[in-house]
Amino acid sequence: MALIVQKFGGSSVADAERVFNVAKIVTDTYKKGNDVVVVVSAQGDTTDDLIAKQMEINPEANKRERDMLLASGEQISISLLAMACEKLGVPAISLLGWQAGFQTTSAHTSARIKNVDGQRIRQELDQHKVVVVAGFQGINRHEDLTTLGRGGSDTSAVAIAASLHADLCQIFTDVEGVFTADPRKVKNAIKLKEISYDEMLELATLGAQVLNNRSVEMAKKYGIELEVLSSLTNKPGTIVKEKPKMEKMIISGVAKDCDIARISIKGIPNEPGFAFKVFSKLSAKDINVDIILQSVGTEGTKDIAFTVAADKGQEAVDTLNDNKDALGFEEVTLDKEVAKISIVGAGMESHAGVATKMFEALYNNNVNIQMIATSEIKTSVLIAKKDADRAVSAIHDKFFD
Repeated sequence: MALIVQKFGGSSVADAERVFNVAKIVTDTYKKGNDVVVVVSAQGDTTDDLIAKQMEINPEANKRERDMLLASGEQISISLLAMACEKLGVPAISLLGWQAGFQTTSAHTSARIKNVDGQRIRQELDQHKVVVVAGFQGINRHEDLTTLGRGGSDTSAVAIAASLHADLCQIFTDVEGVFTADPRKVKNAIKLKEISYDEMLELATLGAQVLNNRSVEMAKKYGIELEVLSSLTNKPGTIVKEKPKMEKMIISGVAKDCDIARISIKGIPNEPGFAFKVFSKLSAKDINVDIILQSVGTEGTKDIAFTVAADKGQEAVDTLNDNKDALGFEEVTLDKEVAKISIVGAGMESHAGVATKMFEALYNNNVNIQMIATSEIKTSVLIAKKDADRAVSAIHDKFFD
């Protein structure tokens, strides 16, 4: 008998038919003699609908009240799924995040998990019940509800798997696994049988929407084997683990991130310490910076450009302009019409010319590169957003045709 944690996203439980489909997957796993814990997201577009309701009432509502609102979406999902399991003849109980023992920080709307006290879950498993847990939420030391941010249900599932020492954590999505590119956009995308934590983490961070990057970080930290598979087809998925047995491919995938903005600061004093001053101001506002490009100084000044998440772009510009006199630059501009395209693969370490093939594919398709960033297992370029889909297909064809 194994302990299996299964996570289902909002699209998997969007309506009654899909709820029963998920219930059948869960109960089939249970009837094979396994203990089963299920983590569920809010149905379909429920979270977006709740955000829209908040905007109607008070766009500037404080984050504690936003969490109180957003946490309600999962309560609907877990209760319906528990009812469906019972309908199929399997005992089940639904638990909210705090009932399942999720203790978090107090950073409302983006809380971090501090601990999962799995005692209540174990008690219910000992009574041979399927335990259905609300993902994406927990409780802080003040006993206020908190949410973990977008993709938080993936992280909830991995945290439960780590706390209970589960044998497997399955992440069910609307695709059949991890592909070399988005199969909905690239027709010849290839499903991977296995992928390493590091490669999956890079892909998740760089825009692949199969897994949340925080969940991959946690799986790697605690050695939790993940399987990414579809809730709509009965096919094996992709295993995410420390050391895949498969022979290393040169690259494992091509990722696209259009939720990004480029900020350019012009007329910077050509003197030591400017980068520190700029990025410390942004760090104080919890604005993460990604690709950075600095020009060679001429005539006493230089320019610097960097990327941030699109929803942080205007805040970053406002922060810099608020400190313009102290920083001494001439101008700051914001461009949201950009996209980051990345190739990821552990095989890049031992193969020369990988970046060259990527650049050749872009050149052959008349795509201009604005910025470049590299690491041992990735190369990323910033290009115009209008060229993004064409660029992904061209790069994918170059490596996988």
